[in-house]
Amino acid sequence: MAGRGEMPMRPARSGPPMQYRGPPPMARARVEPVDREKTCPLLLRVFTKVGGHHQNEEFAVRGKEPKDEVQIYTWKDATLRELTDLVKEVALAARKRNARLSFAFVYPDKHGRFVVKEVGSTFSYGHGRGDDAKTLAELGFQIGDYLSVAIY
Repeated sequence: MAGRGEMPMRPARSGPPMQYRGPPPMARARVEPVDREKTCPLLLRVFTKVGGHHQNEEFAVRGKEPKDEVQIYTWKDATLRELTDLVKEVALAARKRNARLSFAFVYPDKHGRFVVKEVGSTFSYGHGRGDDAKTLAELGFQIGDYLSVAIY
C-alpha cells in the first residue's frame, strides 16, 4: 500500500515515440512601450463608415480610396480605446451612447489585392469593455496598413 506522499509509478509508454504535431501555439508578442517623446509617430489612414466596413474593392485603385478618410498621427502602441476617442472627435455617429466601433486592418495580400481583416471592437462609452486595451502592435498592425472603422 502506497503511503500518502508517494505516487504509484506509471508504466512506460509502449509504441512509437510521440510525433511532432506542428509548432506550438503562438505566444502573444510582447510589445515594448514606445517612448512617445523620442519616437516619431506614424501616419494612420483611417476610413470610417456607418453600418459596416468598406469593401475590399473600394481600395483597389491607389488614389481612389473611400472619401471618408481621417489621417491620424499615432504610434504602434496606441490602443483601440485611444483610436475610438479620436474617431469620436470627427464622426458624429461614433458619439452615440450605444455606438459600437469595429476595427479592421486593410492591407494588400501576396497577390496585391486588398484584404479587410477585422481585429477588434470597442463601445463608444464602454471604457474597459470589448478590446479597449489592445494595441495596434499586438493586433499585428504593420506600417502602411489602413484602418477601417465600422460604426454600428
